[in-house]
Amino acid sequence: MLAKPPGSGSGAANPDESLKILRPGSARFQAGFNEIIMEVEKKDLGKGQIELNISLGVEEFAPYLQSGAETLSREIKIEGFRPGKAPLAIVKQRAGEMAVLEAAARLAIDKTLWPAIKEQADGELADTPEISVTKLAPDNPLGYKAILTFLPEVKLGEYKNFGIKENQAEVAESEVLAFLERLADSRAKETLSLAAAKTGDKVIVDLEMFLDNVPLEGGQTKDTSVIIGQKFIVDGFDKQLLGLNKNETREFSLPYPADFHQKNLAGKLVQYRVRVKDIFRREKPAIDDEFAKTFNQKNLAELKENIKNNLQAEKNTAQRQAMEDEIIKQGVKNAHFGDLPELMIKNEGENLLRQVEEEINGQGGNFADYLAHLKKTREQFLLDLLPNAVERIKISLFLRAVGRAEKIEATEAEVQHQLEALKKYYQNAGLSQSDPERYKQMDSPAYRRHLGRLILDRKTIDKLRALNTAAAPAAQAGK
Repeated sequence: MLAKPPGSGSGAANPDESLKILRPGSARFQAGFNEIIMEVEKKDLGKGQIELNISLGVEEFAPYLQSGAETLSREIKIEGFRPGKAPLAIVKQRAGEMAVLEAAARLAIDKTLWPAIKEQADGELADTPEISVTKLAPDNPLGYKAILTFLPEVKLGEYKNFGIKENQAEVAESEVLAFLERLADSRAKETLSLAAAKTGDKVIVDLEMFLDNVPLEGGQTKDTSVIIGQKFIVDGFDKQLLGLNKNETREFSLPYPADFHQKNLAGKLVQYRVRVKDIFRREKPAIDDEFAKTFNQKNLAELKENIKNNLQAEKNTAQRQAMEDEIIKQGVKNAHFGDLPELMIKNEGENLLRQVEEEINGQGGNFADYLAHLKKTREQFLLDLLPNAVERIKISLFLRAVGRAEKIEATEAEVQHQLEALKKYYQNAGLSQSDPERYKQMDSPAYRRHLGRLILDRKTIDKLRALNTAAAPAAQAGK
């Protein structure tokens, strides 16, 4: 049975409409007008894609011309006629014959595409069909092409009884004390100083970086804050500022570790030039009961207990995530996937690219500068992301297959509950006013489907975790 993909138009014909093959390449069906015959040619493009070339004769296309004219006459004002009531000839004069043809083509495609797909293709569509009109002219048949991309077949292997132990995370007292120190550091009082920089001071500098005496692209910053005693960029940088006074400049070199995340700097000796603009003495508050009260805690003991609980929750979440990742990784490894359509890989790669771009820009960076720093074009960076895109697609297909095997569903009640919670969050955060378009989209069918998919994935992952902890009962895969 063919599954209709998310995002398909609401006006599309019901896939269950009657459709019978008359002869190879021809079909008859009912689609809101008289019985229509259309020509359908199917071409296998490989890798989960097929192409349908669909043609409606002049007589079959004629009813859509009148309907297209009615649609246009409701959108534009034509004197002497009520909306939607102007004759075809008048609408052609007012809007132009090509506008009528285009409106008619949209209606015809909307009504004929899904019955044609149902008859000619089996499987679950991975995306909305890619449609292009191939023939559209006065007194001529309508021709259009639909490229369909299907989800590949997934055969599950063993996905149960991995026997992974779920341990409870522990929080050491030293971790709580370190967190308290960071809190105190964030509440430090700062006063401008004319003395030489010492440990604990915040120093405002203009910074220049060089590699082999050549300025590094993106390595020049102004008004950069450095706290002496805290790591900045690489180990030892902050110590180079000790003893400097306001308006003094110092040049020095520091080695970057071999595993540094920026490959062009890994293992290299980088030269620095810094000029001190201001120095601030920093006084941290005492960590005591009074300090705890500034965080609405009764005393220091209560603050420490809350910190410990929060750290515990963070560790438990991280451990659970790591365990879930391991289960999914093993399940994906055991599964067999059909050929992944190139369109799926490309779309997922572009999704990853947008996520990286939004993250960098959201942190105050510039994605174009980031690409320039990597010495890559947008297309080259996209190619680098494609292996990750393939892995993400396989994970999604695996979770979908497990969900079906385990008969897991996301109910309408669950979707509604999640939607109401998200709306409430947006309202409380003021996002419904600051981003009204995004808030409005929450009521769309597409967004509900998106939420349903997220809920289904979460329930499937929870089921996998239950099936693969050490205490999970023995069972056969897929049963």
